[in-house]
Amino acid sequence: MPKLYPLIFEPELKEKIWGGRKLETILGKKLPPDVPIGESWEAYGGNVVAYGDYRGMTVDQLVDELGSDLLGASIWESYDGIFPLLFKYIDANEFLSVQVHPDDEYARTKAGYPKGKTESWYIVHAEPGAKLVHGWKKDTSPEEVEDAVRNNKLEELLEYIDVQAGDVVFAPAGTVHAVGGGILLAEIQENSDITYRLYDWGRVGFDGKPRELHIKESLETLDYHATAQHKNTPLSVAWDGVTRSYLVACRYFVAELMAGSVAFELDFQGDRFEILSLVSGAVKLEWADNKISLRPGTTTLVPAALGRLRIVPESEDVRMLRMYVPRGLKEDVVEPLLSAGYSLEQVLALGGDIRHNDIASVVQR
Repeated sequence: MPKLYPLIFEPELKEKIWGGRKLETILGKKLPPDVPIGESWEAYGGNVVAYGDYRGMTVDQLVDELGSDLLGASIWESYDGIFPLLFKYIDANEFLSVQVHPDDEYARTKAGYPKGKTESWYIVHAEPGAKLVHGWKKDTSPEEVEDAVRNNKLEELLEYIDVQAGDVVFAPAGTVHAVGGGILLAEIQENSDITYRLYDWGRVGFDGKPRELHIKESLETLDYHATAQHKNTPLSVAWDGVTRSYLVACRYFVAELMAGSVAFELDFQGDRFEILSLVSGAVKLEWADNKISLRPGTTTLVPAALGRLRIVPESEDVRMLRMYVPRGLKEDVVEPLLSAGYSLEQVLALGGDIRHNDIASVVQR
C-alpha cells in the first residue's frame, strides 16, 4: 500500500448566477474566462486527488481503500465509512437566495438524504458595507413567513448583519440565511448539499426563468425564533509558538484558525483526519522525508494515521484554517479553553445560539 501523505485535490468549481472572480483575484485559483464562479469545493467525497500515488482517486474511493487510516477509527465507525464533511470557498458577487437547510432527521425521513446541513462561515474578504442575512428580526411563524413570501415582503422579516474579514457566523440547520454580495468566505459543513430556496429576490437563472423555490419544504424546516447570536467571538490561546483561535464548535465539526510566523507540529496518531486550508501567506508541509509548499487558497486533507506533520511558515502573514470532527467537545474544546482562563459562558458562545448549542448539552451532563 502506498504511504500516506497530505492530500491535495482538484478544486471542483461551480458556476453560479451570483458568482464572481474573487476566487481568482484573492485566492489565486485558475477560473474559466467569462464564467461567474460562485463556489470552489475543496474537500468532500467527490474531490479528485491532484498529485502523488493516489492521484486521480476520489475521496470516497480513498475512504473505501484506506478506511480508518484516512478517517480515524471512531469516525470510520460512527459515519459508516462515509466522508463526513464538506469544505468550500464561496464568492458572492450578489446576494444568494434566501434559504434554509434541514436537520438530519428531516433530511433522512422526508428528503431521502443521509444527512442534513449545519454549516459555519469564516469571512475571508468583505467589501465595505457587505451584509448577509442570518435569522429573523423577531419571532415569527409559518403563516407569517408564507404570507410574506407570497406578497414579496419577506425582506421585512429578515435580520441583516454587517460583516468584515475575520468574522465567524454559525448557521445550524433551520436557520434562514443568505450570503450577501461582496463577500468571499470559507464554509465548513456536514457533507450534504440539501438546500431549500425560500426567496430569490425576483431573480432569474441562466435560462432567463425564475429559479425554483421550495416553499413547502422551507416552511417545514425553518426555525421561527429570532436568533440571539449572529457572530461568534473567537477564543485564542498561545500554542506551540503560534496563535490558535477556536472559531466554532458543534457535534459535526470544530473550526480553528492557526496564525503566526513560526513552525509548529500536528501529530496524527490515527484518531481523526483534519482539513487544513491556507487563507493567507505561504507555508511548507513536512512529514517523514517529504515536503510540499502551499499557496493561499490551497486545501489539504491530512490522513488520520499520517504521523507527525510540521507546518513551516514561509511568510509573515500565515493564516490557516484547521477543521475536524471532534472526538468529544468536552475534550477538544471545553477543557482546553477553561484551562486557558476563559469562562464557561465564553466557551458556550462558540456553539452559537443556546437553543442549538451542542456544547451546552455536553457541559450539562
